[in-house]
Amino acid sequence: MTPELLGFQITHRAMRGDVRRLATLATQLAEGLQSADQTRARAIADFITTLNRGIHHHHTMEDKVLWPVLERSAGAEVDLRDLSDDHADLDPLLAEIDGQAAAFASTGDASALAKSLTRLADMLDEHITEEERLLFPIIRKYVSVADWHRVETEVRKGGNVRIDLPRMEQYAEPDEMARLRKLAGPPLTVMLSLFRRGHRRRQRLIFGPLAVS
Repeated sequence: MTPELLGFQITHRAMRGDVRRLATLATQLAEGLQSADQTRARAIADFITTLNRGIHHHHTMEDKVLWPVLERSAGAEVDLRDLSDDHADLDPLLAEIDGQAAAFASTGDASALAKSLTRLADMLDEHITEEERLLFPIIRKYVSVADWHRVETEVRKGGNVRIDLPRMEQYAEPDEMARLRKLAGPPLTVMLSLFRRGHRRRQRLIFGPLAVS
């Protein structure tokens, strides 16, 4: 048996997808192609800060939990220095974006936010592509299923299930969602039914009426 990496893959996809969508939205707001009243502006700012907390938590857990597992399991086969440096570069940018999101909610000016979100989207695209290319084969080859289960358990502890689960459903392909349901069992279906409607309302408010089907 090898570790099931589907949850990490979809989490990565959701991060990249949401940050890129927010960067595009902020750019359109800055250029006057879209508008945001106070309610929408607050919703956008809140979603940005929530997303940033999730990104920070994810890479922190990689540093504290996954990296030691990889070093213990794969030894000299893995070099994490560049990926760790990327993580260190992320936090100042996330803090900068949090401040810009708060300013946008107050002033409606999205110019600085658009630039920083675009930079973050580009960084995540490059970092996650490289991380998956380098580490997923090593995880599959060297990490035990039990160790991987412990990594996923630790990562989930600091998450926000109300936000995370419907985002995974949004970004998963139908066959991937079927695999997740098989892995998680009936509780996943119950929780999604509880959180799906609120997620769709937030998405429509932030991104427009066609944001989610």
